[in-house]
Amino acid sequence: MRLTSKDIGRLVGVSQATVSNAINRPHLVAPATLAAIERVMADHGYSVNSSARALKSGIGKALGVVVLDVANPFWGEVVKGIETVTAPGRIPLIIGSSNEDAETESAIFQSFESQGVRGILVAPTPSNLPLLRRFRAKGIQVVLLDNEDPQGEFPSISLDHAAGAELAAAYLRDGGHREVALVNGSPGISWCASRSRGFHAGFAGVADARIHEISRTAMTVEEGRQSVDVLLELLKQHPPITAVFCTNDMLALGVLKGLHERGISVPGDLSVVGYDDAVFAELLSPGLTTVHQNATAIGRAAALLMTLDAAVPQAPEPLQPPHLVVRGSARSLR
Repeated sequence: MRLTSKDIGRLVGVSQATVSNAINRPHLVAPATLAAIERVMADHGYSVNSSARALKSGIGKALGVVVLDVANPFWGEVVKGIETVTAPGRIPLIIGSSNEDAETESAIFQSFESQGVRGILVAPTPSNLPLLRRFRAKGIQVVLLDNEDPQGEFPSISLDHAAGAELAAAYLRDGGHREVALVNGSPGISWCASRSRGFHAGFAGVADARIHEISRTAMTVEEGRQSVDVLLELLKQHPPITAVFCTNDMLALGVLKGLHERGISVPGDLSVVGYDDAVFAELLSPGLTTVHQNATAIGRAAALLMTLDAAVPQAPEPLQPPHLVVRGSARSLR
């Protein structure tokens, strides 16, 4: 006959409520009592339905991770960094891709809640911050991934996106480029706005410089490829643009593809600079000049902000600031 929690309480000499706390809220039980309960459970082969326990308590063992685009290698590296923290403790990850859509993201959050996750690491859309506040109030930890949180509501890990984009602008500016295009994602995404701001700041005070901003609905290869139609019109102007900065490498890859399809030489006719330094950047021909940020370190630092097996979060290692990696896709005009 299967042992019940009431039977365990009788054998240990405690109430059934204490046994329930030992199973669901062990931090409420005295260490000696908890050890005695666990010993009796082990001796009698008592197993806990962890899924039911997670749903009942609202806090399970798994962590939910929501990224903008699971097809983007940058986010794959972020997840790899998270796993350096969670894998040793066998903490499972449930991963969702929002595709930069607030409704999709909200549905993923609701799924996480129903599965009883203990925490969520997310690069959120702004409209879902109230939902994250509700989760936090229920005891579900929330950490923002590669996301600036000016209000300081949630623990967050982010590099200085504006500073990184300013490095790209300075490289093009010092190379004599004055007519440049900026291919960006939605301004509602915090780092899109920050990278645009930083790129404009890099040309501040240059009287003859003009930045032509092209906004796309998503930061994907296809959106970058389609932006080439706009770039072609800018190339017909006088003076024509000589360089384009893309706010992530997926957009840059699409731009490179679109330019190649139209017989436009890179960097002979047009210089191209990206952001993220995705794993494919150095494999392209020419290699992509891009702003490097350590995605694995970002994921690891974010996971360390979670209270996992320790009583308090571990302090993440300091992140190295973004830096420019110069390859063959951009050239100086001087």
